[in-house]
Amino acid sequence: MSTVQSSQAHDGSTRSRFAAGVAQFAGVMLSIVGVLEILQGIAAIANDTVFVRGLSYTYEFDVTAWGWIHVVVGVLAVAVGIAIVAGQTVGYLGGVAVGFLAAVANFAFMPYYPVWSLVLIAFNVLVIWALCIQLGRDRVTEDYYDTADTPTGPSTGTPSSMPR
Repeated sequence: MSTVQSSQAHDGSTRSRFAAGVAQFAGVMLSIVGVLEILQGIAAIANDTVFVRGLSYTYEFDVTAWGWIHVVVGVLAVAVGIAIVAGQTVGYLGGVAVGFLAAVANFAFMPYYPVWSLVLIAFNVLVIWALCIQLGRDRVTEDYYDTADTPTGPSTGTPSSMPR
């Protein structure tokens, strides 16, 4: 695991501070979502009657099985969230993967507890968005922005020296 950060993390530009804030926000949110997943899983494991199943559907598991799925996803989310807050590069990619996995698990769990599943899906989408913003900012260096506006090619002369 690498703790190497780009040069953007150490400069004082507004863009870099915003990107770092977005990453910290995503790490904290992923940890919170993980804790909520763990609590949801414990509730399903401890008492099967907490969640009422309505209609039969394709992704039908026992409520206890769903509880264990949520506990495992929650533990992964908390671990990856801590890695993101600690600045681990692998945490960003792991955060996107765990956010996606948690969103899919909550989508499949929707018949048991629809409103709460939608809330957790929304949080996971927010985390994925924030991490993708950070990953995109890490890929583009400051040099790209410095040279993007400079003209290139044979017409770099002054306007008076250009042919008419």
